[in-house]
Amino acid sequence: MNHLISPSLLSANFANLKDDIEMLNKSQADWLHLDIMDGVFVPNISFGFPIIKQVKKNTNKPLDVHLMIVKPDKFINEFKDAGADILTVHYEACTHLNRTIQAIKAKGMKAGVSLNPHTPVSFLQDIIEYVDLVLLMSVNPGFGGQKFIGNTYNKITQLKELINNKNSKALIEVDGGVDMSNAKQLIDAGVDVLVAGSYIFKSDNKTNTIAQLKNI
Repeated sequence: MNHLISPSLLSANFANLKDDIEMLNKSQADWLHLDIMDGVFVPNISFGFPIIKQVKKNTNKPLDVHLMIVKPDKFINEFKDAGADILTVHYEACTHLNRTIQAIKAKGMKAGVSLNPHTPVSFLQDIIEYVDLVLLMSVNPGFGGQKFIGNTYNKITQLKELINNKNSKALIEVDGGVDMSNAKQLIDAGVDVLVAGSYIFKSDNKTNTIAQLKNI
């Protein structure tokens, strides 16, 4: 499989969100990444259901929704109704992760699980065969524009091994500090999906930047 690009809308211009979405629709982006933050699980608040619904209405790309919230189980139906195609929850936020993954799939969405930088990959060994995607945070979640954490490469290698050993179909997604300086190394290590936010949206030619990431 060729790797996928999932631009993070957290870095988009919210005063002209429709323009940025139209740019993404015409670009080589595969998914749109939406970071949902509650100010509790992470020290920041992003956007909620009204924004997701508007994005869904204006895009032709799957919505890759990343929940950085406590008690994500409470909102699975709402995220499905708002237009999420992929719903990723944090390992650290779920007391009954298996049940949460099952509930997401029961609604017809793809189910992902995300790990913070300090959480070992080995914690996923009993869930890996049930998830569609694992999102490795390569920065501490909460804010865009942070520096990539180098230990992420070790985690990718460990995760790839776990996926192969368990015959899992899970994709590996990486989010945080992704740019052209590390994208090839990430893909070579086994990453399937690159999330990039500020690197894309602060570039002079966003469409070109997406194409460069896509065509490594």
